[in-house]
Amino acid sequence: MRLGLMLGYWTGGAPPPDPIDLVREVEELGYDSVWTAEAYGSDVFSPLCWIGARTTRIKLGTGILQLSARTPASVAMTAATIDHLSNGRLILGVGVSGPQVVEGWYGQPFPKPLARTREFVEIVRAILRREGPVTYEGDQYQLPLPESRGSSGLGKPLKLIIHPLRSHIPIYLGAEGPKNVALAAEIADGWLPIFYSPYRTGLYDESLRNAKPDFEIACPVTAMLCDDVKQGLAAVKMALGFYIGGMGARSQNFHLNLITRLGFGDEARRVQELFLDGKRPEAFAAVPDELADEISLVGPAERIRDRLAAWRESPVTTLLIGSQDRALHHLLAEALL
Repeated sequence: MRLGLMLGYWTGGAPPPDPIDLVREVEELGYDSVWTAEAYGSDVFSPLCWIGARTTRIKLGTGILQLSARTPASVAMTAATIDHLSNGRLILGVGVSGPQVVEGWYGQPFPKPLARTREFVEIVRAILRREGPVTYEGDQYQLPLPESRGSSGLGKPLKLIIHPLRSHIPIYLGAEGPKNVALAAEIADGWLPIFYSPYRTGLYDESLRNAKPDFEIACPVTAMLCDDVKQGLAAVKMALGFYIGGMGARSQNFHLNLITRLGFGDEARRVQELFLDGKRPEAFAAVPDELADEISLVGPAERIRDRLAAWRESPVTTLLIGSQDRALHHLLAEALL
């Protein structure tokens, strides 16, 4: 099992302190990768360039790049550029986000996210292979843009000017639903889950049935080194409460659907009800301790070491640790690396 550092996206209205000292430290500890994210604030690529310029070995992952934020050609150009600059260290984590962000922030239609993901990945890979000028006739994307979609009719098939350092840059899909996970197993090099329980891995057996032997599962895990387990879980419950309650509409919330499949449907609906009624403290408290504990690594050092056993036995290949605690990273590196 490998370890990665999950930096996420900026919160709180201003850039956080420069993370480079922590990134260099975990690189020295043997961490395999560092990951950034985006929502509707800081972008996913710029921090990776900042980090990549001052590191030498650690892989640079987008976790995740929002598919609707850029065209496939833009992503392929950016990926080829960063991969050259970093000497082949980029991992492209891609996800569709949700309708609130896709339609509310990017002004793009959300329907048919699976078809759009498939076409997006196919175009990015075709551009990076650089086998010839790229044409594509899909339902979601067409290259060149046809006149039937309002073009001037002057577009022409083009080929990437630069030669990519790697013609195949790894692509991982961020996915929650069974069909999305199955799509990742079919077309991607890896999967970025969310709220994954190593105690309930059978939930994904069917979706991962056709995964290749070298298929990667890089799983974000909230980890906290602390004496008081209940207090540590409170932070995990708060994050879960935000996703279950606020990261989606009352009528459609993919995170709530996932928690339901994990076996906590009644509790999740109660969390959403409280959150949307403005009762956030009550919503966070209503998140089951059992759920929060299963998807995280919280507690004293010995407890964390013991609970790592379930992760080792799971299909997960990389734990992406979202923490600034250097002592925790040393503990995990000693235990796993």
